Amino acid sequence: MKGFDFEEERIKQEITRLNVKRVLLQMPEGLKPEAPRIAKLVEKAGALPIISADPCYGACDLATSEAEILDVDLIIHFGHAKLLKHEKIPTLYLEARATLPVDAAVISSMPLLSSYNRVGLATTVQHVQTLDAVREILVRAGKTVEVGDTGKLAYPGQVIGCDFSNVKSIAEDVDAFLFIGGGKFHALGVALATSKPAIIADPYGGVAYSVAEEVQKILRQRYACIEETSRAKTFGILVSLKPGQMHLDEALKIKSTLEKMGKTSFLLAIKEIQPDILAEFPSLEAYVNTACPRISLDDASKFKKPVLTIQEFMVISGESTWENLLKKGLFEK
Repeated sequence: MKGFDFEEERIKQEITRLNVKRVLLQMPEGLKPEAPRIAKLVEKAGALPIISADPCYGACDLATSEAEILDVDLIIHFGHAKLLKHEKIPTLYLEARATLPVDAAVISSMPLLSSYNRVGLATTVQHVQTLDAVREILVRAGKTVEVGDTGKLAYPGQVIGCDFSNVKSIAEDVDAFLFIGGGKFHALGVALATSKPAIIADPYGGVAYSVAEEVQKILRQRYACIEETSRAKTFGILVSLKPGQMHLDEALKIKSTLEKMGKTSFLLAIKEIQPDILAEFPSLEAYVNTACPRISLDDASKFKKPVLTIQEFMVISGESTWENLLKKGLFEK
């Protein structure tokens, strides 16, 4: 696959250095087509490759239980930076950095940034190496540029699906954000987390565009979900079984709160939060999702019943308000 660095020499070196005999390859959807080719490389290096065919949503979704069942010596996890402090199975993170130039896309974003003097930069791990060059282009165009760094993520300016702390740290100092990368997923998260305009500079297409309309649509949907959930009497509380998404303590607090509110609730342990799985519980009127908040926000239209984030539930319980939620951003923890 052109456009990404799979660090093939490093793979061979690590297999030899660690004397690995069995490897689990884990990739997000966009990189999976390369899995058979990488598997052949692992084989030539002297180890047995096993490809994880399950969905992979981030470094929080490490295939630990699968690796234990398969008795592998090493997980090679592609496309994300290290997130968990400790792994049960030795894990090699290969970030699959993009090799495409970003200049054309950034230049295309200039008309959309014309009314903003102070610009914050954000990107995924695939493009963090381009931020210095992007800053230079914007500064030459007369912009003041900020890159947030809270130390919570691997790189300054980096965002992941459920952690926008870097952009939140500079939100008050900028007028808008420029996101470097493809697709709307992360840029929508930037806008929802900061309540600031977000412009995408897409290096894959060499184009730029705003996500303003999509943001307003999501906000309307979330308000409607909260309103609907306020009338529910029976809740399911979703507890993820993924190592980086399990928040059982939070789920127990929510259950206690619901009981005090006179509501009935049940804890549901779940690995993949899918509409057809939740449909098996027709007596439950609404759900509170303690796993990745993006499931609630991005897949809302797929679910027949409301699936609230923890922060949205706090509006239902009276611990917060819709206005406060917007002010802090939908990803405030």
